[in-house]
Amino acid sequence: MKVKGKMSLSSRLWLDRQMHDPYVKRAHKEGYRSRAAYKLLEIDDKFNLIKKSKYIIDLGAAPGGWSQLLAQKSSEDAKIIAIDLLNFDELPKVQQFIGDFEDEANQQKIIEALGQKADLIVSDMAPATVGHAQTDHLRIMNLVNSVYDFALNTLAPGGSFVAKIFMGGKEKQFFERVKKDFAKAYFFKPKSSRSVSVEIYVVGISRRASVGSVSDCMSIPQYAEKSKKVE
Repeated sequence: MKVKGKMSLSSRLWLDRQMHDPYVKRAHKEGYRSRAAYKLLEIDDKFNLIKKSKYIIDLGAAPGGWSQLLAQKSSEDAKIIAIDLLNFDELPKVQQFIGDFEDEANQQKIIEALGQKADLIVSDMAPATVGHAQTDHLRIMNLVNSVYDFALNTLAPGGSFVAKIFMGGKEKQFFERVKKDFAKAYFFKPKSSRSVSVEIYVVGISRRASVGSVSDCMSIPQYAEKSKKVE
């Protein structure tokens, strides 16, 4: 039983990390809702996805850092649909749903609200971690496969996809799916992602008109080689 007013060791370590994190400080200074906004900012600087996207879906949106950036960098007439289990303050151009993304009824609400096929689907979702690396990896891979199936059904040809995963072995098999369904596919580790974190982002650019077709996709080096360049 915890004593009221006292923090656990893990909570103290988390608070200390937050207080000394340059991206937390930068987010506070620049008005972003979370440090996670800089991960999407780096992804967009690298792949230029947001500006050319009018219909956008943000999965796992709370507290709104990614939706905030999407609203800022997209066109004035862009439409953004966001969903999370948690509520967050309203944003311009963003229609918010509260609920479980994996509930098919909620997926149908997203599709109906968007009104047409999406140009860009992004997901920073992750299941609650249990502290066991392989279990956490398998849980997020199950989730991202669900996200990916939704994306293939919802993206317009030429649309793009971004999703967070945890490294652990199954990401290579998942990446093979992305290479078949998108003209270009990448693993990307933003500098704003903590170096000790096993998270990495999968980026699929230009969904093929015929999903599942196999042609000369752009491949990438193994992440082990990429990780040497990450600061």
